[in-house]
Amino acid sequence: MCSTGDQDESRDPEEERNPADERARFSALLEDSAEDLYEHAPCGYLSTLLDGQIAKVNTTLLDWLGYERQDLVGRKHFADLLTVGGRLYHETHFAPLLRMQGEIKGIALELKAADGSRLPVMVTSTVKTGDDGQPLLIRTTVFDARDRRAYETELLRARKEADLERDRLKSLNATLQQTLLPPTLVNIPGLDVSAHYHIASVDEVGGDFYDLFPLAAGTWGLFLGDVCGKGAAAAAITSLARYTLRAAAVYDPAPTTVLANLNTVLNHEYNGTDPRFCTVVFGLLTPDEERGGFHVTLASGGHPPALLMRSDGTADYLHTPGGQLIGILPDAHIVDTTVHLAPGDTLLLHTDGLTEAHTAASREERYGDDALLDFGRDLAPTTASETVDAIRDLLDTFGTGVDDDTAVLAIHVPRPPSEEQQ
Repeated sequence: MCSTGDQDESRDPEEERNPADERARFSALLEDSAEDLYEHAPCGYLSTLLDGQIAKVNTTLLDWLGYERQDLVGRKHFADLLTVGGRLYHETHFAPLLRMQGEIKGIALELKAADGSRLPVMVTSTVKTGDDGQPLLIRTTVFDARDRRAYETELLRARKEADLERDRLKSLNATLQQTLLPPTLVNIPGLDVSAHYHIASVDEVGGDFYDLFPLAAGTWGLFLGDVCGKGAAAAAITSLARYTLRAAAVYDPAPTTVLANLNTVLNHEYNGTDPRFCTVVFGLLTPDEERGGFHVTLASGGHPPALLMRSDGTADYLHTPGGQLIGILPDAHIVDTTVHLAPGDTLLLHTDGLTEAHTAASREERYGDDALLDFGRDLAPTTASETVDAIRDLLDTFGTGVDDDTAVLAIHVPRPPSEEQQ
C-alpha cells in the first residue's frame, strides 16, 4: 500500500495551479491594447479625409492588399484602391449617398492588390463628425468577401445548371406530350373537327389524350380520356391506352367492347399495390344517309359527359350514367348512348381539367358542370373551331387556376351552303 507522501509526489503539476493564477492569466489575455486590436482586427480598417485621401490603415488590410503603409497613407485615395467599375460606382453612388446619409453599409466592391489581383470585399463607411456637427473624416470597415464570392459563384453555377436541366426537362416533356397526341386530326367528309390541349404545367407530362381515326369504310373512331396522375407513369399509361384503343377498335369497333378491352389490359398490367386507371369516352361516327348528318355512338368509362349544342340554340349534356372507371375492376360496367348529329349541331368532349379549374374570381370555387352548360347554351349554335377558340379564351381567363391539363375535342356537322347563307 502506497504512503500519503508517495501520492503527493505523483500529483500532476497542472492540478497544483492556483485559481488566482488562472484568473490572472485570463485577464492578461484581455489586456490587448486598443492599438493592437485595431491593427490586427479580423477586418480591414481605413480612415480617409473627406476628399478620400487615406489617413490611416490597419495592418490587416495592408496584408490583404500587399502594400506597405507608406505606399498608401497620405499618397493614395480610397478610390485608387478600386477597380475601374468600382471607381465609377464610388463616384456616382457610394460617395453621394455617404454624404447625404452619413453612413452606407454592406456595399460589395473589389479592391486592387499591389500585385494586380482583385480582392472582393464588403464595405461599410461612416462619416465622423466633430462636436459642432461638421464632418471630419470617413471611417471605413472592409470585410474579406472571398469565401462569400466563391459561395455566390458556386450558387450561380448550380443555378445555371438547374435552369439548363429544367429547360431540358421541359423540352423532353413537350416532345413526349406530342408523341401522345395525334399530329393532325383526320379529315372526315361532312364534318368539321377541332381539338385543343392546354398544358397546366410545363414541368410535368399530363395524362390527357384524344384521337380521331378511320376504321371500316364510312366509319370513324374517336376517343378522349384522362389518366390519373402526372409525369412519366401517367405518360406510360396514356401511351398504352391510346394504342390499345386503336388496336381494339380494329377487331371490334363496338364502343363498349373497345373500352372493355382497355379495362382488361389496364387491370392486368396494374393489378398490384399501385393500381392505375383512367376515364375514357370512345365513340363511333357514321354518316346518316337517311336523315343527313352523322350517327354517333358513345361509350363512357367514368368520363365527364359530352356537351351537345344544337342548331336551334339549345344545349345539354349527353349523359352516359353508370359508367365505371377503366382499369379498377376486372369487369367494369360500361354504358353507351346514341345521338344523331344534325346539320348545325356540335358535340364537345372534354376532360375534367376544364370544369375543375379555379375561377379567377375565387380560388376557392371551381368552374363546374353548371357553368360549362351555361357556357354551351350561350355559345350555341356554333361550329367546332368556334367552340375550341371559345374554350381557349375561357381557359385564359382562369390563369393559374387551371391546375390540371385540359383536352377538348369538338365535332360539328356543317349546314348545307344554302342554309349557311341564310
